[in-house]
Amino acid sequence: MPPTETSRLLPSNHTSEEHSGSSPTVVSSLHAAATQSWLNVLLVFVPVGIAAGVLSWGPQWIFTFNFLAILPLAQLLGFATEEIALRTSQTIGGLLNATFGNAGELLILGVAALQGGLVRIVQASLIGSILSNLLFVAGLCFFVAGLRYKEARFAVPIANISGSLLSLALAGILLPGAFFAQLVANPPSKEGPTPEEQVVNVSRGASIILLGIYFAYLYFQLHSHKHLFEDPEGEEEAEEPKMNFWVAVILLAGSTVIIAVCAEYLVGSIEGISEEWGLTKSFVGLVLLPIVGNAAEHLTAVTVAYKNKLGLSLGISVGSALQIAMFVGPVLVLTGWAIGVPLTLEFGVFETAVSFVSVFIVVHLIDDGATNYLEGLLLLGTYAITCIAFWYMP
Repeated sequence: MPPTETSRLLPSNHTSEEHSGSSPTVVSSLHAAATQSWLNVLLVFVPVGIAAGVLSWGPQWIFTFNFLAILPLAQLLGFATEEIALRTSQTIGGLLNATFGNAGELLILGVAALQGGLVRIVQASLIGSILSNLLFVAGLCFFVAGLRYKEARFAVPIANISGSLLSLALAGILLPGAFFAQLVANPPSKEGPTPEEQVVNVSRGASIILLGIYFAYLYFQLHSHKHLFEDPEGEEEAEEPKMNFWVAVILLAGSTVIIAVCAEYLVGSIEGISEEWGLTKSFVGLVLLPIVGNAAEHLTAVTVAYKNKLGLSLGISVGSALQIAMFVGPVLVLTGWAIGVPLTLEFGVFETAVSFVSVFIVVHLIDDGATNYLEGLLLLGTYAITCIAFWYMP
């Protein structure tokens, strides 16, 4: 596609019968996966990285080997996502990537942290993941696409819907925080519930509403109004699938599982490295862990943005942020309710302010359905300022 052409957010659905030639076989699918990138030579580090974690070789070796292992696995995950999107839509491809990626990992690690009573760690991981997806990943996608294409476009309806959902997700963060601040400024009577107990109740009610709206959005997106997420003009040039659909699904699931194992060892080594490098816990929890732990999904989003599939990259980056704010966070709040851990949606003044700024900028930039490298720099600059603040936060 020439650089002057613009991308569409969602292609028309394609099936194997619509493409010329026969459907790829299992053997040809495996060959395509094995030869699709030179990064596959780094797959040798997958068993090495896992062995380093199992045998406790030290934080630096564990970090290095598992990071090198995640790079080719991320390429395979992105390749499988693109192949699935060719057979279904970029909407489903991005949703599968987000669900198999950081959302599933956050749920698993979040429940484990809740069982250990690490409420603040769970909150930091949620906010950090939302900010990294909205500012860092989306910013990189805009910047990379803008360097290669003068103006990259995506469908306006999905941009508007995503903006509205981000605003609602922001309300789920702002209102419990404002409610808690109000109670602290004007404390209730000593006989009544404490402000901490009250904000827990508000958070649980808000979580139920956010979950309901998120499932309604999935129904809206995948069933009742899926025509809004399709390109009415169709693709200018249909791309032939290189993999069998089910082989692509298995590759997506398998690479996600292995990435989760490597990421767990990678994240586990961060604390040791942070002590050696003198990093603060706030910076590690809110910046380093979300970026490193979800490096595979981030790399996938940037890769497809470079290929002018900005809709798919937004489905991974902004879609992940939405899924964390409206699904993972509420599920963890309700899980804490079930096991007796008072997790809330009150994240503190600074985290709430940063969330507001981030959502405001992203909604404004995606509103017109077009982007360029300067808008990517705006998001990356905002994230850099946030990282500096987190660096000095005690």
